[in-house]
Amino acid sequence: MRVMAQMAMVMNLDKCIGCHTCSVTCKQAWTNRSGVEYVWFNNVETRPGQGYPRTYQDQKRWQGGWVRTRRGRLKPRSGGRVKRLLSIFANPKLPSIQDYYEPWTYEYEHLLTAPAGDQTPVARPTSLITGKQTRITWSANWDDSLAGGNETAGGDPILARVSEQVRQEYAKAFMFFLPRICEHCLNPSCAASCPSGAIYKRTEDGIVLVDQDDCRGWRMCVTGCPYKKIYFNHRTGKAEKCTFCFPRVEIGIPTVCSETCVGRLRYIGLMLYDADAVARAAAVADETDLYAAQRSVFLDPHDPRVAEAARRSGIPEDWIDAARRSPVWDLIMRYEVALPLHPEYRTMPMVWYIPPLSPVVDVLRDTGHDAEDAGNLFGAVDALRIPVEYLAELFTAGDTAPVTAVLRRLAAMRAYQRRVNLGEPPDESIATGVGMTGQRIQDMYRLLAIAKYDERYVIPAAHAEAAAGLEELATGCSLDYEGGPGMGGTGPFGESSGRYEPVAVENFHALRSRQTADSPARVNLLNWDGKGRPEGLFPPRRDEEERP
Repeated sequence: MRVMAQMAMVMNLDKCIGCHTCSVTCKQAWTNRSGVEYVWFNNVETRPGQGYPRTYQDQKRWQGGWVRTRRGRLKPRSGGRVKRLLSIFANPKLPSIQDYYEPWTYEYEHLLTAPAGDQTPVARPTSLITGKQTRITWSANWDDSLAGGNETAGGDPILARVSEQVRQEYAKAFMFFLPRICEHCLNPSCAASCPSGAIYKRTEDGIVLVDQDDCRGWRMCVTGCPYKKIYFNHRTGKAEKCTFCFPRVEIGIPTVCSETCVGRLRYIGLMLYDADAVARAAAVADETDLYAAQRSVFLDPHDPRVAEAARRSGIPEDWIDAARRSPVWDLIMRYEVALPLHPEYRTMPMVWYIPPLSPVVDVLRDTGHDAEDAGNLFGAVDALRIPVEYLAELFTAGDTAPVTAVLRRLAAMRAYQRRVNLGEPPDESIATGVGMTGQRIQDMYRLLAIAKYDERYVIPAAHAEAAAGLEELATGCSLDYEGGPGMGGTGPFGESSGRYEPVAVENFHALRSRQTADSPARVNLLNWDGKGRPEGLFPPRRDEEERP
């Protein structure tokens, strides 16, 4: 058993209102510059819908993720080393700008400089790529809230795998929002696809990063990522991706998307896992077993044997304590209500989701039934097979049993807490019916509904003595070569990855100093904790204006 730590996230889809605040703040923090105008490290999709980029889930077309060979081993769906080497100068399996969208701005200056006339001046859209006037036909959230109806929803690859009847009835019964970031997988196929070995997985916290010095712009990683969360900067010629806001995480504060989430639906915590078990779990024969296989990789931090093994692996004591308090551990392992996104890609994703129950409740309410009654809720979950089938295609490789079990636990929590809130005696049979106790349901309710900031984000800060190690961490990053998955060895073309990342130590000290300073000189508002008075943020005081 080789114990390693991984930062992970869980999103409660029942609470997402599709406001896109997370997307906008991430955009301002990480991709607000030339060359990445079309890039959204965080985006919010409407389901059903085509997603961003369009139909990214169609791996027959885009060739992302892993496939299991006849010998029971894994290889990138896009091909092994020889195929990648032969096609290194021509990789056709890439989304085009039309699959993303052509970013634009508006001729705002025209509104100010247009001569007086009878007609109101118009700010026409202008392409941020060509600088010429353009026609807007698609964007990162063009099908937001089912915009376009069946015309756009019909392109959803998930709907294509279910019957025509399901496709027709689905839009009437169900819609939800799906926020997406990089999954920071335990077995990232993007790293295995990178010829230059520029993509690496940090050994300390499992965050997957791109070394900008080593990246040569081959764009094989864009093909290899099944979630299409790696983007190409056409100005720098480098690949870029979500960094899990590692400068923030290193000092113990959450990612920008989590910090600014209006619905408080994101949870961040530490997971301990057995690195030696990842290869076996990712290569199980039946895709429907991948959900259970990944759960088997996670280790119980409350187990003294696991804690001792973690210490031997060099994991600090406060990190082990953080793993015990991790909300991610509770939601995945204790309450069993969080599910991975597309486990059939075999990348072992580490951003999990709690499927939405609200549409089930809405359907009951619309038919005049008591939407919070346990009997009605349980019956609705069993009867509404259409949304369960769709959710299963997203989270459990088509197996509806785990999804139904999660929805029944969420329904039991609603029904149980309703009785408590109305002053009625708790009905323990509700908890027993889903394999839980009343106390456990109340604990789950607290975490999902009223948890405080420090309960939703349990993030151990990096240690100053380990800061230098953050510059050169993991090397190899897949099951495709010796030393995988991502825990040492060399890259698929003989090059080690995880070269110097000087921003890590610099940010570690700078952010830590800023968090404790009384009057910081410069402040990023996305990181500002309210301390001090940054210059230019507030109007000058009256006594300051009177000074010579």
